[in-house]
Amino acid sequence: MGSYWSAVNAYRCEDFAGYMTEISHRYPRVAEYLENEVGFEKWSRCHYPGLRYNITTTNMVESLNSMLVNARDFSYVALLDVIQEKMSKWWNDRRIVVMAITAPLTPSRESEFRPRFAQSNGRHTLQLNPVTYHVKGGELEGVVDIFNKTCACKEFDIDKLPCVHAIAAAHHAQVSVYSLVSPYYTKEYYVLAYGKTIYPVGSQSQWDVPNEVATRVVLPREVKERKRGRPKTSRFPSVGEFRKRKNRCGLRLGPK
Repeated sequence: MGSYWSAVNAYRCEDFAGYMTEISHRYPRVAEYLENEVGFEKWSRCHYPGLRYNITTTNMVESLNSMLVNARDFSYVALLDVIQEKMSKWWNDRRIVVMAITAPLTPSRESEFRPRFAQSNGRHTLQLNPVTYHVKGGELEGVVDIFNKTCACKEFDIDKLPCVHAIAAAHHAQVSVYSLVSPYYTKEYYVLAYGKTIYPVGSQSQWDVPNEVATRVVLPREVKERKRGRPKTSRFPSVGEFRKRKNRCGLRLGPK
């Protein structure tokens, strides 16, 4: 449903309202569910109250859960070893990537940022005050505040990466465009993110356990009588989520 994803990724509430109107005309029950039961702030970029940057998912736990799908039946100690080993590999792999970067920004942000330089060329820029500029040209005009790092198109505000209007304003003001980028996108912060090394816990015989911990008595958790049948291994679906079922012929049933 194109109108839905357009509404999800809309930067301006005016554009979002137009896409929601399209959805309500074609799928009135879906529009009512998204507005009244889910709430715009949980899935709409322009309504989210915090700093979301370019991230649209709100459930990072699912990403970790899918990684551990084959290790969930392990004992707690073995499961923790799997997590530590996976994290150590991720950190080291990303550290190698970071050290090879020569651009000021992370690779994904640099590849997104570079094309905007060409798109900003030829735009008429009018200075309104020492920090505010009116940028014309293209499908949408923009009023840019290079001090507060905002723009009327809202891309600069939400993504914390200068939009084409902000780039044009920065060139007119003779200000470094990279100085307007959020520090979290820079190579320096990327290096800090993966600068530490995740070491294995090591053999239990080598642990330095404080006496107050070693003498503590930890009782096992209460074990409830297990129900008959095969134990459940998959998680319970969250609100609004549907399971795909299969009939005896192997055809999938339920929402696609």
